[in-house]
Amino acid sequence: MTTTFADLGLSDSILKALEKTTLKMPSPIQVQAIPHIMAGKDLMGLAQTGTGKTAAFGLPLLHRILDLGHPPAPKTVRALILAPTRELVSQIADNLEIFTKGTAVKVAMVVGGASLFKQAEKLKRGADILVATPGRLIDLLERGDVSLHATGYLVLDEADHMLDMGFIHSLRKIAKHIPLKRQTLLFSATMPKDIEELAETYLQNPIKVQVAPPGKPVERIDQGVHYLPNGDKALVLKEYLLKHPGEQALVFGRTKHGSEKLMKLLVAWGFKAGSIHGNKSQNQRDRTLTEFRNAELDVLVATDVAARGIDIPGVRYVYNYDMPNVPENYVHRIGRTARAGKEGTSISFCAPAEMGELQAVEKLLKKTIPVLGGAPWAADVVAAAPKPGQNRGQRPGQGRGGQKAGSQPIQRAAPGKPGAKPQGKPKPAGGNFAPRRSEGAAKPRAAGNRTPR
Repeated sequence: MTTTFADLGLSDSILKALEKTTLKMPSPIQVQAIPHIMAGKDLMGLAQTGTGKTAAFGLPLLHRILDLGHPPAPKTVRALILAPTRELVSQIADNLEIFTKGTAVKVAMVVGGASLFKQAEKLKRGADILVATPGRLIDLLERGDVSLHATGYLVLDEADHMLDMGFIHSLRKIAKHIPLKRQTLLFSATMPKDIEELAETYLQNPIKVQVAPPGKPVERIDQGVHYLPNGDKALVLKEYLLKHPGEQALVFGRTKHGSEKLMKLLVAWGFKAGSIHGNKSQNQRDRTLTEFRNAELDVLVATDVAARGIDIPGVRYVYNYDMPNVPENYVHRIGRTARAGKEGTSISFCAPAEMGELQAVEKLLKKTIPVLGGAPWAADVVAAAPKPGQNRGQRPGQGRGGQKAGSQPIQRAAPGKPGAKPQGKPKPAGGNFAPRRSEGAAKPRAAGNRTPR
């Protein structure tokens, strides 16, 4: 028997709003989660991005808030939804605005990179639902611009990514402002030990719902890996992109600086490319994402800030220009393709220093990724590879060892082998786009200054 939204007990006003959306039938995560949330239970939901998690927690929250029948007090918040990135916060808020059309429910969002004064002014009137990044919310709490003393609902969306980005201290600080008597919902695509501990800390006898094995990528995605030095990655990426002109591609780099330089290089080569990362303002990121969604850009270069929750149906290809240093992020990256029943392709570039990251990904997937080019790096090559941050001296477009694009690769003899020539002071191998410390793995700082927000 097919379950409908009406079968889940949602109010007539919400059902009426849903009629004007593309949501006709509830997804598996919505069927499982909504009844428990409506009953006031704490819940831990395990589901990959793109499965309808926002509606799974948003619709029952709206139902319960509508039952209150009166507006929130000034500066107070009834329900708080925390998400790790500005893009995800914006997407959640946009969806909630659609669901609340025609009702008196007020939805607000606060993120870094936008006017703190304007956000504080909006919160003066109070909000039924506040969607926020942790850093900016702490800024507003410390200024006294918002109060969580009347917050009865707390939602942690993409909780695993929040932990990856070092937001655990921010979560602890925020939780102190929220009453212990509350309903807490935690949604995550993976279930590492840290998430289990987080659930034990903040959830009371939670109901656990799961619609797909954590970490399992979409089956419709063709995956492959290309083994090559860092200095060759840009040219090989160019060759791949030229094979599918007019089809959109998402390229993931590890660092803000490297992603920006790669984007500029692609533009110089004639590609319609843009970039989003933590150094971009919120307006810049929103504008670039809009251009990509509208097919005004063919290539979007991004750090892992774009890997979670961003639904861009036109993306056919995902390139892991740098391997992610958190294996679960691989699943989220490639999940940006094969959306809405379509097929997709994921191609990863693996340099010698990234063999460990690739092996961690394959361990998570419980399978070996097919080889598209090159061969797995030998242990001695991996051991001799420059560590992250050591190969920054190469200009864009150069091949390995710093030679110009299109020149013959420099053949380097291994130490101790016959024919080895003295090379003087060794030069850094690889290129500007070598893996360095991840944008999301920043050193701990004051919670109020954390980026991205």
